[in-house]
Amino acid sequence: MSKQTAAASLSSEFSIKSIIAPLMAVIVGMIMVILDSTVVNVALAKFQTEFDATINTVQWTFTGYTLALSAVIPLAGWMTDKFGSKRIFLITIALFTLGSVLCGAAQTVEQLIIFRVIQGLGGGMVMPIGMAIIFRLAPQEKRGSVMGMLGIPMLLAPAMGPILSGWLIDAVSWHWIFLINLPIGIVALFVGMKYLPNFEQGKAPALDIIGMILAPIAFATLAYGVSEGGRVGWSAENTLWGLIVGGIALLLFIFVELRHKQPLLELRVFRSSDFTRGTLLVWIVQIALFGAMILMPVFLQQIRNYTPLETGIIMLPQAIGSMIFMPIGGRLFDKIGARPLAIVGLALVSGAMFLLHNIALDTKLIMVLIPLFMIGCGMGLSMMSLNTHVLNSAPRHLVTRVTPLTTAAQQVVTSFAVAGLTGYMTTRAADHMKTLGASGNPVDAAVSAYSDTFLLSFCLVLFGILFSLFLRKPKPQKEVPDVEQVDPAMMMGH
Repeated sequence: MSKQTAAASLSSEFSIKSIIAPLMAVIVGMIMVILDSTVVNVALAKFQTEFDATINTVQWTFTGYTLALSAVIPLAGWMTDKFGSKRIFLITIALFTLGSVLCGAAQTVEQLIIFRVIQGLGGGMVMPIGMAIIFRLAPQEKRGSVMGMLGIPMLLAPAMGPILSGWLIDAVSWHWIFLINLPIGIVALFVGMKYLPNFEQGKAPALDIIGMILAPIAFATLAYGVSEGGRVGWSAENTLWGLIVGGIALLLFIFVELRHKQPLLELRVFRSSDFTRGTLLVWIVQIALFGAMILMPVFLQQIRNYTPLETGIIMLPQAIGSMIFMPIGGRLFDKIGARPLAIVGLALVSGAMFLLHNIALDTKLIMVLIPLFMIGCGMGLSMMSLNTHVLNSAPRHLVTRVTPLTTAAQQVVTSFAVAGLTGYMTTRAADHMKTLGASGNPVDAAVSAYSDTFLLSFCLVLFGILFSLFLRKPKPQKEVPDVEQVDPAMMMGH
């Protein structure tokens, strides 16, 4: 009994005292990266006026970043095995901080897009490597509470990002939404160098070089083709080139991955029909949500003339709804499974999209706040439960390979959603302007285009609700020894 007491005391001392410093190093790094994934949403309208660019061009500051994230996320495991988790974590923080400073110094929109890609190359590995470090440090009986502490920045950063971004743009300049990362990055590097432990390096598997080359080509050119298709038409030369080159690269990538012993992305997991259905549903929801949510801050600033700070505050109910319902969804999942939560969550999102479809110049603010809160609630209920469902559906021996696959894929799908929906909105605005004629008001055409885009998102979510009816509880699988449990929160992306 005394030995048990001593062990419990040692575990308590370890979890509270020994882990707090490395935990802070990881949290500071994660906050910086997650904040930067949300601050740009509010700044897109400012970039349009600052660089005299279209929404189709400016959205690449977001799309380029997410594509860069997706390119490096699968490399996190190999890099840590090869060079050590502490070293790679500090290098990625340094690269992200450098990219942030370059973004703050950008003189053209093209420079900003390139520097955002550099940011993404650094930021993509921060989340998975940081999670893995804490997972290894925490005693098994304390992992739940420690991972809960690690989840705080994942919930707070999306809520604070738009408000911080709006305040910086209003009070100082847009440059500071990036430059603020310099002191944070320096603190993260200092704390990390001082307190992160050096783990023994594992034996790095053979690197899938062909997959590394094909994946970015496939995803970037497909996103470009989707963007151009929405903007100038699906038969345009640029659209066809993007889709053809991307399609061929994607087919080659799939062929290479299925034959490689240590593939960049473990595509064999799609042989599980339950996994495939859950993953497709997550993608459908993402396409509907993220493109529309990128466009909402632009609408509020350019059409309704709200300041960036006011826009950030208006977007807050979405984050609050997600923060409230994400833990509720997690608890309910164990009792009732993913299907009821997905149906209820997506019903809330579809209702919100339908309300936003009726948006107009004189729509009362409360009729914007309510749908945003509904979207947050629906996301909180459905996304975490769907991600847990996907994990449970994966073959047990491949479960640790699922997180990089799903996280990278979600970043790619998000970039497709933003590129496609912004292109669609631009086309609809031009069509409405033609209908209105030479004497028509461009603002009226733009409002109608936003309405059409929200209607398209509504239809996608409606399809998602129907698709969720086909979800089923995964069949019980035999436990495989020495397979680490994976936190579904790690699949949420940035």
